[in-house]
Amino acid sequence: MTAKFQPTGRIQPLVALRALRDLIRDPDDTSHVFVVIAALSSRSDTRLYNRFRTSPAASRLLKERPALLEVLSDREALLAMPVGTLGRTYGEFMNREQISADGLVEADRFEADIDMPEERRWFGERLRDMHDLWHVVTGYKRDLVGEACLLAFTYAQLRNPGIGLIVAAAYWKAGSDFSYARPLMRDAYRRGKSAHWLPEQRWEELLAKPLLEVRQQLCVGDPPEYEQVRSDGAPALA
Repeated sequence: MTAKFQPTGRIQPLVALRALRDLIRDPDDTSHVFVVIAALSSRSDTRLYNRFRTSPAASRLLKERPALLEVLSDREALLAMPVGTLGRTYGEFMNREQISADGLVEADRFEADIDMPEERRWFGERLRDMHDLWHVVTGYKRDLVGEACLLAFTYAQLRNPGIGLIVAAAYWKAGSDFSYARPLMRDAYRRGKSAHWLPEQRWEELLAKPLLEVRQQLCVGDPPEYEQVRSDGAPALA
């Protein structure tokens, strides 16, 4: 059951801890992830947006405010792109995982409840909609280990305390259930630190490029090989 949460603009650590407990019990319910992040993100969200606003790419992006979700939801157009491009690979990834670009919108119920300037709301929604693109670019799958690694990569990029708390919990849990994930998570954090800053990238233009070229351009490194752990076959998390 999703944790009850009402955004207040203040940090709510007890709400975050309860949502983290629920996430550990049911790692497939991504709504808990959004509760943890939203409950701890007040100051970090402002810091993150200010970093973006002063980045070289921000002026054009904020002026045009492209609708990334709309582009990522056009599965037919993505699958019509040449084989090996980021867009085609993303479309194939979404088909294989049987998910849609707007699935994260359904899980994130809290952004609309917060009063904020339109430019900042656009940035927050765009950041949310990048998540599965980051899966494809980094090479981490949507299994438990892959999600933990992508969150470690994301924490290095965003420094969001909610994401950091989830990563810490996953790292602790990995010690007893699948310890080989710990070195992968540490490597994911290092990859996130050394990569270019992904929130400022113009993904609409990168979709048409070969995935290997995008990985080189963004300095994300080569995707690792690892044994996937799907939640249905994983040890109980509570």
